[in-house]
Amino acid sequence: MALLKAKPKPKETHPMTATTTATTDPSDLLDLAGLLTDEELALRDRVRSFVDERIRPNIAEWYEGAIFPTEIVREMGELGLLGMHLQGYGCPGRSAVEYGLAALELEAGDSGLRTFVSVQGSLAMSAIHKFGSEEQKNRYLPGMAKGEIIGCFGLTEPTAGSDPASMATTATRNADGSWTLNGAKRWIGLASIADIAVIWAATDDGIRGFLVPTDTPGFTATPIEQKLSMRASIQCDIDLENVELPAEAVLPEVTGLKGPFSCLNEARYGIMWGAMGAARDSFEVALDYAQNRLQFDKPLTAYQITQEKLVNMALEIQKGTLLAIQTGRLKDAGTLEPVQISVGKLNNCREAIAICREARTMLGGNGITLEYSPLRHANNLESVRTYEGTDEVHTLILGRHITGEQAFR
Repeated sequence: MALLKAKPKPKETHPMTATTTATTDPSDLLDLAGLLTDEELALRDRVRSFVDERIRPNIAEWYEGAIFPTEIVREMGELGLLGMHLQGYGCPGRSAVEYGLAALELEAGDSGLRTFVSVQGSLAMSAIHKFGSEEQKNRYLPGMAKGEIIGCFGLTEPTAGSDPASMATTATRNADGSWTLNGAKRWIGLASIADIAVIWAATDDGIRGFLVPTDTPGFTATPIEQKLSMRASIQCDIDLENVELPAEAVLPEVTGLKGPFSCLNEARYGIMWGAMGAARDSFEVALDYAQNRLQFDKPLTAYQITQEKLVNMALEIQKGTLLAIQTGRLKDAGTLEPVQISVGKLNNCREAIAICREARTMLGGNGITLEYSPLRHANNLESVRTYEGTDEVHTLILGRHITGEQAFR
């Protein structure tokens, strides 16, 4: 597979304010920005500016207070970040690479804010766009793209995370064609502020998706509190007790796990980009700190061990970003395979969390405060590394592909 190429340059903020070239941006040693088109760079810079203006000045307060800033939801819609890779129905219709770049820049601000965009667009909106009726698409997608309607995606259960085939949530078809849902979901992003929930449930015909207005009697969403990760985000428990739905609530175009899995792959794709945003931000913060922190009469950057740490970080950021760009080009070409998404999700999350932890060590005791981002990023990445498939799950997916042997059971 040849790496597809495009065009020139950009600009950086936090804490380096220079154009991104191989000589002025230490995190882009290979000038990977040169692989991007002018349109892709412009989109990236718009999202970067949004992060600089709206997220960076506030994220420490949001994170410490466990606040999800609902006031920026419609701003994200106006910027074209919601369902941005989807075509029609009021959606932005941007490329996979553009969506990836947006995810990278958002997660350089905070994983929780990128997660909102992922849950809204890659999960809830994708499910409706892929498998909904025309009436469902026209009813929900335009408002979701604007941020006027918030969605959530209910797959994971208290006892079924990596094994969704064992889900206990059921949907029973009634004599008049209506449905009754019973069960529970856990770790469902946005559920307590969502207007519409995509709920996956076992039926006599297999697993089906249902559109459940969150004000339906019997639907209860409770935020999970006392989290050590994703504090500027919302994850919930959902209880479904005799939730009555009309016949037209079902997503008509899919039966079985291929439905939710195809949506998870959309989210996993964004994650491989986003993780590199958290890694890049941590690298930049550590570099800036080390350049200005004097120990034994010289800056930390003058010491060999500091330089080794920075070099190792930069190399992994370059490799992970290159992986993401190539994966995006394959996706835009329509040739991307699910196993290739597992490569990016596994590698980039694993390397990003190592980079963020290493960056924290360079900050000494100051690194455990919210004045600096690396430990916050590392804590968030504990969640990112877990959701949409753990390291172990993606390892087994890749192992099956390489060996031909199924090792899940």
